[in-house]
Amino acid sequence: MYHVSSAVEMMDTSHHKERREQAMVRGIDRGTRMLELGKKRSATFSRVRMGIVLSAIVVCALLYNHEWFVTGNWVFAAWIILFVIVAQYHSRLEDGLARLRLWIQIKQTNLARLQLDWEGIPESHLVLPADHPHGGDLDLVGGHSLLRLLDTTVSHDGQTRLVSWVADQNDHPLSFADWFSRQALVKAFTRFSGLRDRVRLVAKLVSQVPINGDRIYVLLQHSFDIPYLTLQLSVAGGLATINVVLFAIWAMGFGPGYWIISFLCYGFLILMTRARLGHVFERTIDLQMELAKLAAVIRVLEKRSFEREEAIRHVTEPFRTGDEPPSLAIKQLARICSGLSLKGHPLIHIAINLIGPWDMAWTWYLQKVCERLRPVLPVWLEQVATIDAAMALSTFAFLNPSYVWPTRRENSANKDAGVVTTSLGHPLLRHEQRVSNDFDLQAVGQLFLVTGSNMSGKSTFLRTIGINVCLAQAGGPVCADAWEWSWVRIHSCLRVGDSLEEGLSYFYAEVKRLKGILLAVGNGEQAPVLYLIDEIFKGTNNRERLLGSEAYIRELTTGHGLGLVTTHDLELARLEDELPGITNVHFQETVGEKELKFDYHLRPGPCPTTNALRIMAMEGLPVPTQEMT
Repeated sequence: MYHVSSAVEMMDTSHHKERREQAMVRGIDRGTRMLELGKKRSATFSRVRMGIVLSAIVVCALLYNHEWFVTGNWVFAAWIILFVIVAQYHSRLEDGLARLRLWIQIKQTNLARLQLDWEGIPESHLVLPADHPHGGDLDLVGGHSLLRLLDTTVSHDGQTRLVSWVADQNDHPLSFADWFSRQALVKAFTRFSGLRDRVRLVAKLVSQVPINGDRIYVLLQHSFDIPYLTLQLSVAGGLATINVVLFAIWAMGFGPGYWIISFLCYGFLILMTRARLGHVFERTIDLQMELAKLAAVIRVLEKRSFEREEAIRHVTEPFRTGDEPPSLAIKQLARICSGLSLKGHPLIHIAINLIGPWDMAWTWYLQKVCERLRPVLPVWLEQVATIDAAMALSTFAFLNPSYVWPTRRENSANKDAGVVTTSLGHPLLRHEQRVSNDFDLQAVGQLFLVTGSNMSGKSTFLRTIGINVCLAQAGGPVCADAWEWSWVRIHSCLRVGDSLEEGLSYFYAEVKRLKGILLAVGNGEQAPVLYLIDEIFKGTNNRERLLGSEAYIRELTTGHGLGLVTTHDLELARLEDELPGITNVHFQETVGEKELKFDYHLRPGPCPTTNALRIMAMEGLPVPTQEMT
């Protein structure tokens, strides 16, 4: 239970990491060389285009000056054709360079995630509720957080789903079958590194902003059923045709200007429907961008059959049903939104609607397409969100090949609850800084009382357990050599601060957190609680802290939970002799002349040393010398 990973195991882990890292560095270097070569070719094309323009001006000027007008016209036409051809090739090259730049950027962020180089990982603005039972304690969100490391999603819905998988496990426990299906999906996508990067690439080529599914939902959920629109469109179309015919007759002098009468009737009809069509424009403005991104992502998934990947084939099945590929149907909807967005150009919009019922026709077309897509588009968005979140976890797994896929046990009995793991490490620490420990926490009512000196690693160890449980229950791999566990609800009390808004002191805020844990442990109808408590009751005096901690720990061991409690009160170690569920473990340091060294190894029994006075003395604070000996 207290074994620490050997040097051979650490070297093997480092070797796995280095091979993947070297492959990514080589790929980035190759892409950078191709980009530099492409820039040179682009500069050459620019010079050639400028040369074509200048030579065309000079040659045509000479020809016209000698009154060779016909020859000059032919030469001018030839130069235009040549310029268009060169410009087209140049445009294709620039598009390729844009794709290459994004590809390099994606690879660089992947490398930053592999190396835990936080400056190279895109910032995350994800937040969790202030009363989340463990999010802040376990670094699920924030600057150096798990979700920032995981989040490679391309859609808001995918990001929301990823956050839910990682952080909302207490409220949304998964059955064994559902969890197994999710892990199988994440595992399957791990083998498709190129596909995952391509999905990110095509989405970012359209826009760097994630796909906003809410806009698409609004478009579908709100009805565009304008009364008698088909009849109005037929009448307006007929009047527009009459206008054109009568205007042509009048313009050629074959008849009087009766077109004014039909035009006034047409204008009156357009004005009547204008107010009804106004809300359509408001809902569809800029929506074509969202639809274009969604179509690009789905098109990548449509092209693969996934015949050998049952999990992926199941989640992509809705993309293969129906009369037409989803990407084409969505692109059709995007074109309609683009047509309606012409209202953003008032002069052109008015001119076109004076000729024919442009807005009315596109709105009618939108009605028909929305009627056809309303049953299926929400399903496609749902599947894209699931795929997006699963791909984020798959990228994490791919970048950490030494991590293990966890094995879940059913919560069939209290004795089956808990975590059994070997070489457990913290996934937010670099592998050269990480110290791994074996750990065995089984059976409801079991409590590990963790003692140790300041900075010895107690709090980090609690976070190590908690964050890996979050990963396991989300369906991802864990930072360990072996991991077996049963579903738990995580509650923690590691970081507690004063709440100025609620007028709470540190101690009262801590008491409220601890009460919440006790209430959760008292609920025996749900999964067992894994509680992680750091420095219990440290906001009060020694005597009351000791009395309160002892009473609280006794109550914990009788509830529907198991976990770890750290403390500096070595007097609590005697509870191991009184309560069968309590086990003492500790971390300790090695004392040098001018420094303390920590190995972060978990050891059995209560801590035999303390270091508070020595740290104070090392920093020049006055301490009683007799206590230092």
